[in-house]
Amino acid sequence: MAHPLDDLSFVKRLDPKDMLGLTERFPAQCREALAIARAADLPPLSNPPTLAMLTGLGGSAAGGDFVRALFEAQGSCPFQVNRDYSLPSFAGPGTLLFAVSYSGNTEETLAAYADAKKKGCPIIAVTSGGKLAELAAADGYPLIRVPGGQPPRTALGYLLIPVVAACEALGLLPAQPFEEAFAALDEGVRAWGAEVPYDQNPTKQLAQSLFGKVSVLYGLGGWQGVVAGRWKAQINENSKNHTFAHAFPELNHNEILGWVACGKQNAKHWAIVLLHDGTESAKLKARARITFELIGDRAQVFEARALGQSLLARMLSLTFFGDWTSIYLAALNEVDPENIDWLNHLKGELANIP
Repeated sequence: MAHPLDDLSFVKRLDPKDMLGLTERFPAQCREALAIARAADLPPLSNPPTLAMLTGLGGSAAGGDFVRALFEAQGSCPFQVNRDYSLPSFAGPGTLLFAVSYSGNTEETLAAYADAKKKGCPIIAVTSGGKLAELAAADGYPLIRVPGGQPPRTALGYLLIPVVAACEALGLLPAQPFEEAFAALDEGVRAWGAEVPYDQNPTKQLAQSLFGKVSVLYGLGGWQGVVAGRWKAQINENSKNHTFAHAFPELNHNEILGWVACGKQNAKHWAIVLLHDGTESAKLKARARITFELIGDRAQVFEARALGQSLLARMLSLTFFGDWTSIYLAALNEVDPENIDWLNHLKGELANIP
């Protein structure tokens, strides 16, 4: 008997905004974003920055965490992500700021933009329009304008790739293997797409394994932890489920002890997903093995493995694995993956506060 996730009408029955289709088109989105970024007018910096920073919230900031991981491995200066109304006190003329807001109207990002302008930061704006585009054009800052009209969490390519490409063009990152990374995403569509049957599709299988469970996402290292954070947001927003994220080795210094008495918390159906690429150090692999030996009678352990060779490919492909999983889990949960009524209510209430 066929699994329900192999019935396209079942997967799409509560998906009126076609989140499934937006997921499938992610590789094409990344290629389009690269073309847009390379066509943008980015004048050279007068001085090399001592710090690069991205300010944004939610889906608009998610790409910043990936850029930070690239900088930690390959960058010529530090990179930070700011999720607030203002910038840190040390930001100034030596800080290159990427102001990223998919809508262009995120209030925190607009406030941080104003703070950056006051502090004399060179600014590059990435947005589909809105007030941010108006301000950047009026103030004479470079603007990378991307297509709008879809949920920000489905626009990671538009919000990440232009920042990476700009950093490459400005000499802050080495040349990136974009096509190799995008080819890994193409491979992901072939392996995880809706047409791939359940018995051959690890993302459908993982969605079924997480259905009805409290899940914990463990990244086997730094960038893997960044991807775990993205998975958490996607499962929260698309699947409408609680899930938690952490990363090795830090979790071995605190969270591992949370499993000792977890059975007293009325959460009998725990599941762990290990996010990795198979090339991690012997120490990290041993940490995961020993941790799961200790936890073994308290939670089922599953894994998701990245595709590709480069760091960019591995981060994007492992993220893509989670996107597919969250869409299938939404179908099993019988929820609309696009719906964000609670977030909209919150924003509406906040709009009434001066």
